Amino acid sequence: MQNQSRPGISNNNSSKATALKFIVLLGVVSLFADVTYEGARSINGPYLALLGASATTVGIVAGLGELIGYSLRLVSGYISDRIGKYWAITLFGYALNMLAVPALALAGRWEIAAVLMITERIGKAIRTPARDAMLSHATKEIGRGKGFGLHEALDQIGAVLGPLTVAGVLYFREGYRTGYVVLFVPAIMAISVLVTARWLYPQPRNLEITQPELETKGFPKKFWLYLIAVALIAAGYADFPLIAYHFKKASVASDIWIPLFYAIAMGVDAIAALFFGYLFDRKGISILIIASLFSMLFAPLVFLGNFSVAIIGVALWGVGMGAQESIMRAAIAEMVPANKRGTGYGIFNTGYGIFWFLGSAFMGILYDISLISLIAFSVVAQLASIPMLILVKKNQG
Repeated sequence: MQNQSRPGISNNNSSKATALKFIVLLGVVSLFADVTYEGARSINGPYLALLGASATTVGIVAGLGELIGYSLRLVSGYISDRIGKYWAITLFGYALNMLAVPALALAGRWEIAAVLMITERIGKAIRTPARDAMLSHATKEIGRGKGFGLHEALDQIGAVLGPLTVAGVLYFREGYRTGYVVLFVPAIMAISVLVTARWLYPQPRNLEITQPELETKGFPKKFWLYLIAVALIAAGYADFPLIAYHFKKASVASDIWIPLFYAIAMGVDAIAALFFGYLFDRKGISILIIASLFSMLFAPLVFLGNFSVAIIGVALWGVGMGAQESIMRAAIAEMVPANKRGTGYGIFNTGYGIFWFLGSAFMGILYDISLISLIAFSVVAQLASIPMLILVKKNQG
């Protein structure tokens, strides 16, 4: 009996090891990619301000980039499922995503910088649904939450190193443009590792052993309830360029400290992704409810606090981002059949992005009118997601 069971155990361990290696490899790609565009995002707000943009403009540019980017994910996800060219779409998206960042060094007007920032978001939009669909096949073996949590943790290591790199450039060179130029190095590294991953794992779907799936005309009810809940969270979640703009305008932190604040948030994000991803595999969607209750407190701390209080607010902002990037993606993989995941991620990200844009633009306007109103909107929007998440939990099973 023991001898008969060993081959099965050995094959299971081997498939888990293979899946883990694939997740780590794509995690390394995301690490270098995040060094690039998160390093840029840590200074995009102040850079736009330096070029003459207003707070409203910063909010609209940040939100519009997310809107266009997330909306394109619907098309990208659908196409990736239809043609099955997940790797080709992912490679093209990463190339556009990475190369737009160093090009910001050449921007002499805020309008040009805005176009490049939006282009960077478009590149991310093109590659994300296809990449997440490939990742979802590997996470089946080791646990959805743990798999996406591990990927997000590696991703956020890059998100810490990027702002730190830019902070170092500002300290020694005192120039934003030099910071964008330096980020060209990790951009090339990300593309190089991605090409290696494509060579080693040409068919990621083979990593998941799936059961025959019944054809359905749409997605389950819990998927749409979940989309509404996440859209409300997105609407109330201030993008970091607006937070960074506030830090500079209100003299909460110096130019060097602003990217360091972002690095702190990304470090917390990485830890939160692992922690909440681990809990998701055991407790399900209720973990997102707990994470949301903590993270919604970031707005009053960030926009009303001094230097020390703002650090706490930024850390809570990072908690929410970690939960969103790990649990939200893991939950979709559980709700959507394997052959529709590109489309599922596309629809999900489109809804998320539309409400992120509306919330970002509205909060940018509110910033110029009343900080209290901005804070109230942020907290209430996130709080409104809790009843919807409870409904999602009830519709599971």
